[in-house]
Amino acid sequence: MKKHIDLFSSRILIFCGQLTILAMTIVLIAGCGANKAITAKGTLQPLTTKKIVKNHYKNQIDFTTITAKVKARYEDQRQSQSISVNLRMEKDEVIWLSASVLIPVAKVMITKDRVSFYEKVNKTFFDGDFSFLSEVVGTDLDFEKVQNLLLGQAIFDLRKERFDSDSDTKNYVLMPEKEMALFNRMFKLEPLHFKMSEQRLEQPEENRRVRVSYPSYQDIQGRILPKEILVESLDGSNMTRIEIDYRSVKFNEKLSFPFKIPKGYDEIAVK
Repeated sequence: MKKHIDLFSSRILIFCGQLTILAMTIVLIAGCGANKAITAKGTLQPLTTKKIVKNHYKNQIDFTTITAKVKARYEDQRQSQSISVNLRMEKDEVIWLSASVLIPVAKVMITKDRVSFYEKVNKTFFDGDFSFLSEVVGTDLDFEKVQNLLLGQAIFDLRKERFDSDSDTKNYVLMPEKEMALFNRMFKLEPLHFKMSEQRLEQPEENRRVRVSYPSYQDIQGRILPKEILVESLDGSNMTRIEIDYRSVKFNEKLSFPFKIPKGYDEIAVK
């Protein structure tokens, strides 16, 4: 049996998956011992667009696996909800999330070609490709885009396009010379480590907008990762806000990714 839900009401069910998105949903990480939180206060030096993009990719972190604990808050016009999330990631392979509100309530597993999740409150599940999350966010998604969003990297490959560059008082600003059909995009990079400060995607004709901002970063074992992520989404008159705060993290441990959809759950089908 399939349960049909509209896109907006589905957002709360796929909240964990949107961490990794979003738009999406939905990172990382506040953490261990003497980890140092960073507020990007680098100096804006005159740089060419090519140099800004090169610095962004030069500062990608190197890791095999990540495990972290996350505090997240979801809010829309009808409700607000705080949850705890255990996150496990194997670079370029798997993103796994287990969400709890006092007790475990949902699990999500995202691989290169599949998105799967189930939630225990209504006993529903989804098991399919990225088209589901792409519809919710309003743009094509794949594993790499989700992973990049969580790591403070550009969700689009900046090396494959031409950009005009400018600056505001705190960030370098990149705007595509040629926009995608129906979409407007904008990227802001902080000048200290050239990580993302803000990513914005808009569909003006549809009155849809997703804004992902990174209020602060942190240095964990020499790796620069987001400490907080804020996702704000507008779809018509519907506003959604997701706040993510990473509380602990470990790198390069051997991890497992247990996931099995329970029997008797109803499959979600999006209208």
